[in-house]
Amino acid sequence: MDYQRAQEIVASPKEYEVTYNGVSVWIDKLHEDQKTATVHLRKSLEERSEVDITELKEEYLIH
Repeated sequence: MDYQRAQEIVASPKEYEVTYNGVSVWIDKLHEDQKTATVHLRKSLEERSEVDITELKEEYLIH
């Protein structure tokens, strides 16, 4: 994924399926370096990780 698409997903009122290493995540914050984001697993609000945006994948739109 690129930074611009990640921004669109974060700003959207719709929910998008985003994965990191095959695991569904929420994007919590995009960082100013435009290369990294803080994400957490959809099932666990406590565990957060900073990852490269290019490693995030948009899977499909949740209806």
